[in-house]
Amino acid sequence: MTPDQITLFGLLFFVFVFLIWGRWRYDLVAFVALMVALLTGIVPKEDAFSGFGHPATVIIALVLVVSRGLSNSGAIELVARYLIDASRKLATHIAIMSGLAASLSALMNNVAALALLMPVDLQAAKKAGRSPALSLMPLSFASILGGMITLIGTPPNIVIAEFRGDALGEPYRMFDFAPVGLACAIVGVAYVALIGWRLLPSQRQSTDAGRELFNLADYIAELRVPEGSSAIGKHVRDLDEAAARSDVEILGLIRRGRRLPGLARAVEIREGDNLIVEASPDNLEEALGSLQLEYVGKGEAQLGSDDLVLNEVVLPESSALAGRSVRSLRLLYRYRVALVGVSRQGKRFSDNVRNLTLMPGDVLLLIGTDERISDTNNRLGLLPLADRGQRVIQRDKAWWAVGIFAAAIIFASVGLVYLPIALGCAAALYVLFNIVPIRDVYTSIEWPVIVLLGCMIPIGGALQATGGTALIAGSIVDISAGYSAVVVLTLLVIVTMTLSDVMNNTATAVIAAPIAVEIASRLGVSPDPFLMGVAVAASCAFLTPIGHKNNTLIMGPGGYGFGDYWRMGLPLEILIVVVSVPAILFFWPL
Repeated sequence: MTPDQITLFGLLFFVFVFLIWGRWRYDLVAFVALMVALLTGIVPKEDAFSGFGHPATVIIALVLVVSRGLSNSGAIELVARYLIDASRKLATHIAIMSGLAASLSALMNNVAALALLMPVDLQAAKKAGRSPALSLMPLSFASILGGMITLIGTPPNIVIAEFRGDALGEPYRMFDFAPVGLACAIVGVAYVALIGWRLLPSQRQSTDAGRELFNLADYIAELRVPEGSSAIGKHVRDLDEAAARSDVEILGLIRRGRRLPGLARAVEIREGDNLIVEASPDNLEEALGSLQLEYVGKGEAQLGSDDLVLNEVVLPESSALAGRSVRSLRLLYRYRVALVGVSRQGKRFSDNVRNLTLMPGDVLLLIGTDERISDTNNRLGLLPLADRGQRVIQRDKAWWAVGIFAAAIIFASVGLVYLPIALGCAAALYVLFNIVPIRDVYTSIEWPVIVLLGCMIPIGGALQATGGTALIAGSIVDISAGYSAVVVLTLLVIVTMTLSDVMNNTATAVIAAPIAVEIASRLGVSPDPFLMGVAVAASCAFLTPIGHKNNTLIMGPGGYGFGDYWRMGLPLEILIVVVSVPAILFFWPL
């Protein structure tokens, strides 16, 4: 290996380790890697930020804006509510929801599709009296599968399409992915509806009310003891009877920002103390009255006492709250919304929830006015778990939104308009018609993904320029020496799928695409089957909650453990390999 190759492989090892570790956000890891590549000369300085102007990066950003417009128009909400009926059998419900999720994900960002359908699915589970865990994982998996059908359905497809344009002179078109993607999606949806949900652990299938999201038994909230409260002067244990009547459990006491040892049973309560309690929102309301407590303190950041509502939201990876505490973000001061509870896979938090470092997938219980909570959700990218009428749905513009989007897709598909330009025009019209308010344009874009892609594209180019892809491809071909190109393709699919399970799928596609082309070149066959194999495999992250954002989003609401994903996901990944390889070879011959 040359010195440049050694340096580059060391850098890629750093990227893989830190992306899998997850301690640092993936966009920061990619940016640091790019800076190191520039300082060492692996990436020429004139290519430093070429990735940010790459068509793949631009398309992904525009797809996110268009997805926001489709969501704001209410078109998808109307379709979902027309099709969903909680009285159906579970398998039928999962089949319909999963089919709808896959269909939507083919035409919009799959995270946005899941965010729209998840509240509908949760309400259906509540009405049916069953655990939401039974249907949320199939819904997530189906939304991932649907993204493989079209070019704009998922970022890996966009990356692969544009890489083909750079390498072979012509990118993939809108529906070139459809034959293989549709076959995988149909088989995958059938699997999750008929078999997949049955493989979940028995405790996930329980309807024990204490474990259900709707009863929120695992929320830990803090209630302040205000001036004049009847609790002042009493010991914590003296409140047990009143707390029991409200079905609230007192877990401890915080004084001057410090939690007192144990459950503080013998501590005398003073004005300004915070009681740590476990309760559902409804029971919290009753406890406030019977115990004469407040949600938050007085002063400059006090919430008003009128028209306060409780709202459950899930924290996505892209939110400004991810990896931070609400105190560090000054949530109450800036937004006039307070965090009063956190649920994370049923875990009890003994520390001050406002100082708790929040993680993607956490379910947060917020309190504030409807207007404030709606604004906070939009500005921080939080996803409501129940439709409380907070989102401004512009139903009178639904047909405008659908028509503009359809026109953009048609013009791009037939080659009349270059895809980024078509999507850019659609986004501009959405702003012009106020389907996406101009203030929401930038908040619609998931900037960490844009930074990740902008930084990884130059590194991927360096992998080719230094001969790194040729070295990796040669190793794979040597390992599979004596076997047919079909075996090599299958091996590439499995390796790429494994990487996607533990690191970002966009980064996986950026690294694997040039390797796929190099392998095809060494074997003397068409590169298309290998590029399609990478596109399918990079999108199939079903074994862990960290492989895909959708898997992270359902973790809290579904109450899933880390090990629950492989139970349903491993058979699905095997099934995808069995279905995709023959389909690729049929539609894209060697």
